[in-house]
Order: sequence, then C-alpha cells, then structure tokens
Amino acid sequence: MDDMQYRLLIIDDNPEDRLLYRRLLKGITGRRFGFVEADTATEGLDFLHGETIDCVLLDYNLPDMDGIELLSELRKDQRFADLPIVFLTGQGNEAIAVNAMKSGATEYLVKSVITQDLLSRAIAYAIDKKANEKALKQKTEELQKSFAELEKANRQIIEQQKAIVEEERLKVLLQMAGATAHELNQPLMVLLGNIQLLEMDQHEPDKMMKYVKKIENAGQRIADIVKKIQTLRHHEVKNYPGEASIVKIDQNITLLSIEDMDDDYNKLKSVLSSFEPSRLLRAKTFGQAFGLIQKEQIDLILLDYQLPSGNGIEFLLEMDVRNIEIPVVVITGQGDEMIASRVIQAGAYDYLPKSKLSAKPLSRIISNALEKFKLKQEVKQAVNKMAKMSVIDELTGLNNRRYLMEALVRETSRAERYHTDLTVCILDLDHFKEINDAHGHPAGDKMLKFIAALLKRTVRRNDIACRYGGEEFAVLFPDTSMDDAIQICERFRAQVENSSISHNHLEISVTVSIGLAKFSPLKKDSMESIINLADQAMYEAKSNGRNRIISKS
Repeated sequence: MDDMQYRLLIIDDNPEDRLLYRRLLKGITGRRFGFVEADTATEGLDFLHGETIDCVLLDYNLPDMDGIELLSELRKDQRFADLPIVFLTGQGNEAIAVNAMKSGATEYLVKSVITQDLLSRAIAYAIDKKANEKALKQKTEELQKSFAELEKANRQIIEQQKAIVEEERLKVLLQMAGATAHELNQPLMVLLGNIQLLEMDQHEPDKMMKYVKKIENAGQRIADIVKKIQTLRHHEVKNYPGEASIVKIDQNITLLSIEDMDDDYNKLKSVLSSFEPSRLLRAKTFGQAFGLIQKEQIDLILLDYQLPSGNGIEFLLEMDVRNIEIPVVVITGQGDEMIASRVIQAGAYDYLPKSKLSAKPLSRIISNALEKFKLKQEVKQAVNKMAKMSVIDELTGLNNRRYLMEALVRETSRAERYHTDLTVCILDLDHFKEINDAHGHPAGDKMLKFIAALLKRTVRRNDIACRYGGEEFAVLFPDTSMDDAIQICERFRAQVENSSISHNHLEISVTVSIGLAKFSPLKKDSMESIINLADQAMYEAKSNGRNRIISKS
C-alpha cells in the first residue's frame, strides 16, 4: 500500500465516527487515503455505482437498512464481488459480526476498541485479501484450462495403456495354461488343416480315420489349454495405471472338503484331481474344519450336509456367528429340494446332490461360487468405501461435518437423558489464507493435515474431532465440564503456537482461535444453538486478538 492513494467509502450515519476514522487514517505515515462519505445505505450504493472505490468501511446501524442487508445486496451484484468491506459493530455485537462475516464482509472491527493501528491493518488486510483472491481466481481459471488440456492428453494415454495391458492379459493367460501364442496356434492349424483334408478325401475311409485321429488329438490339446484357463480366479488381479489390470500369475485354489465318509471323500478327490492348480484339504468334523480355516487360506468349502457334529445349516450359522466369509457349496446324499432351499437361505452359494457329482457340474458350480463371492466382496467393499467417504474428510482423515452433526444429535440426546456434561469446541486457524497465498495450496493442505494429526493426538479417545469446513475444526467433549475442556484446548493451542511445518525449506507456523460452548438441557439448548454459540465464541476470540480461547455457557 506504500506510496499509493486508496479511495475509501465510509458508510456511517454518525458524523463523529466518520471524523474519527478520517483523523486516524490521515495520521498514518506512508499511506494515503482519499475519502468519500455516506450517511445512508442508499447514498453509499449511489457512490459505488458512480465512482471507483478501493475499500468500504460499513457501519451496522444505518437509517434505511442495516449493514448486513447492504452486504447481501452488494454480494448479489457481480460488480462488487471483489470489493473489500470492513464491517463495524458496536460494543457487544459479536454475534452480528459473525453474521456479517458469513454474509461477505472481508474483515470486521468493534468500534469501542478501534485504534489507528487496528483500523490501518484491517483496511490493508481487506484490500490485500481481495487482491489476492482476484489473482487466485485468474490463476485458477488458467489452471483449469491447462488441466482440461492435460486431461484430454491423459485420456489418450490411458486408452493406449489399456490396449497394451489387454495384450499382456492374453499373454499371461496363455502362460498359465502352459502355452505360448505359437503353441496354441499349432493345434488350431492342425485342426483346421485336417478338416480340410477330411473334406477332400471323404471317399477314402482309411485316410478319413487318420485325419479324425489328428483332429481329435488337436482338439484335446486345445481343450486342455482352455480348461486350465477356466481355473483362473479372475478376481485376483494386479492393478496397472489407467484402471487396467491383468490376472495374477501365482494363483492356487485351496478347497476344504468337510466330509466324514471316506468313500465319498475319495470320490470327490478323484473328481477334483483334474482341477489345476488346486489343493484339497479335508476335515471330518466342525471342530477340525474351523481349525483349518484359522490356519489356512481357504477359497471355497465343499460341505457334506449330514455330519456327526451337526448338519450343514448348523455349520453355516456357526460361520455367520464367527464372521467367517468363505463361499460354501453343500454336497449331500439327500437330493431334497427342501434341503437345497434351506441351505441356500442359510448362506450356501450352491447345492449339489452326490448322485450328480462329476467333473463338469462340479467345475461349473465352483467357478460360479467363486465369481459370486468375488462380486459380493466387491459390492461390500464399495458400500463400505461409500459409507466411509460420507463421514470422513479425505484430506485430514478426521470425521467430517456430516458426522459431526450426527454425533451432536446423539450426544445432546445422551446429555439430556443422563444429565451429563457436553462441551462443544469450534476452532479456526488464524490468517490461514495468507499461508495459501504466500506458499501455495500444497502448503495449506500440509498445514491442515498437520493440525488434524495434532488435534487427534491431543483429544481423548471418547472425544469426537472433526473437520468442520475449510480451516475450521470442531470437537465434541462428552461427559466433560467447561474447565476440563478449556485445559485440553489450551494444551492444543500452545502446541500449535510452538509448532511449525517445513515446506520448500521454509518453516511455516500458525496460531488458532478457539470458541467453547456448554450444552445446557435446562436452558433448552438446541443442536443449532450450541454450535452457533461456540462459533460466536470463536469469532470473539479472533476479534480480541486471535490465538486465544473464549468460552460461553
């Protein structure tokens, strides 16, 4: 601001206050102001529409409308979106100041404590802040344009990656099947060539039989390769850039047979002998089965329905109690549709009578069960991720505002029911915008993560720490008196004040303003009122010099 003159509009109906502001600002060395004065909101609007104004000093109490209403009018007009406005309130009007800041004021001052230094710094801060916001907006637009171009190029790269990975996927499948592309092509060429010869020599039986034998051998070779490929668990993949993936090449299916009859187990073992790669384990009782499940990584359970230790439904229920998630196929000698329905309802993935036990249906059932289990796990993971995303702040890892409001409903109800204490804290990083402006948003994000980690370490296990929004955080202190909450917050405030982060070989520090409010069922406090009270206390801490704690009850 040095060596520059700034045009200042003072909107205040008190001529003595206007005179005081002019005198204070004229006494500032190296800073020059030109003044325009208005004693009503309407007159102030006329000046704004007709002249170039660099900053506005706006009083709350005006004859024709209050200052907050005028703020709302100005912020609706895009021409004044970047206009710096310092809001002025009377003694004890901190609540009004809070509403003014939310309505678009750049800074505010309490009239009763205005000094030359405070007024000068408030105006300088307001002007600089709006200038930085305007520059940041222009830079953001440029970056968005660049990002769009990069995104287009990135999509092209991803499409190329997908094509390459798809080729690698096929190679891996062939490698796992014990064949290269050339090895698979060889039996195919033999097959097609002999079919052509067969058509040419269809009137010579001896030659035809020779061709048929070669076709049969080539077909068997292809069938063997395909069978091995079918045993791959396609849900076990290795991820690559561009959301592409290929099948892992070190898979091995482990099956657990729970069967007490040796003849039935041996038959099952014989049928499964063609499954490669696979490993078959056996248990004769529920106890043995759960012991193996604890020791081994079981991919699928083949469960006999009737066992000495209980039936299949009882085993499925016990799995549910123990929270064991492994797909189960029930194999039973009792081909009863009622039993089949009951085991499926109890959680089995499929059902196969022992009379129909052979390689083809068992292979199909195992493949379907594994695929169904994979899809079920993916859905579960997606639901869990969505649930987590809805209540966790991605940057800091703390609970977010939505979780805070849900927890506040729960904790206020508990405090009312059991007549216990509940203290609410709202805290805000002082001059955080200056960190972003001076060092960039990566530094700001780093500071937010540091503060979140420090807050998490400082509060107790039962306290609920959240990111409230922007550079604001909130903490719920259940079963905690105001004095105890102040002690915890003071410890946190001092830690923040004496800490710093390193960014680009620079040490960056910050302070924090904290507001506390005590929930009182006797006063019929609502969830909204207790948050607003803590918010007001925090803004009062800022207006009283920042880096301090203010409590209200």
